[in-house]
Amino acid sequence: MPSTEPPMMRVLLPGIIAMAVIVVASNILVQVLYGNWLTYGAFTYPFAFLVTDVMNRVYGVAAARRVVLAGFVVGLVCSFIGTQIIGELGPLVTLRVAIGSGSAFLVAQLIDVLVFDKMRGGTWWRAPLTSSLVGSSVDTLIFFSIAFSGWFIWLEPGNDVSWANEALPLLGLGPVAPLWVSLALADYSVKLAIATIALVPFRLVVSRLVTRLS
Repeated sequence: MPSTEPPMMRVLLPGIIAMAVIVVASNILVQVLYGNWLTYGAFTYPFAFLVTDVMNRVYGVAAARRVVLAGFVVGLVCSFIGTQIIGELGPLVTLRVAIGSGSAFLVAQLIDVLVFDKMRGGTWWRAPLTSSLVGSSVDTLIFFSIAFSGWFIWLEPGNDVSWANEALPLLGLGPVAPLWVSLALADYSVKLAIATIALVPFRLVVSRLVTRLS
């Protein structure tokens, strides 16, 4: 009998397109400041976890990983283009930011896929919420450490990140810490909020897709 399963590309294409749009938008919006501690990219990038989790819930681990890899490739292309565009202060995307962004995306998204899969049998909201929170933690730690901390200065000695290591009150109020720690904490806070809010579209999209496939 002929298979009733949809072709793999038809399954993956919406997820790949959604992930690509989020990655491209985030790479553009990360250059636009929102207040003192955030960029507009902080509000778009967390939805990458939503795309990954929807693909994981509906189509499984293999499909989710393929969408992640597609997003990773798009991110690499965006980073490469950014390194070739020279602004007043140098390339729009430095080598450290490119390495940090790519590493954080790939590792965090693959961890998200793994955690989600381990928890998929529980209450519907536990897997997407837990995997997104774990993935967001890893993403924030990897990106800001590689891109701005003094620990990785050897990656790009010519890139002056002293501004990001200036000792300032945490988020303008707390104990003194490097500026990049405040940026990371603000970014992580947005990720936590969006991970919670994204449970609503996750539930709606998954229900619609499952109904369509049944």
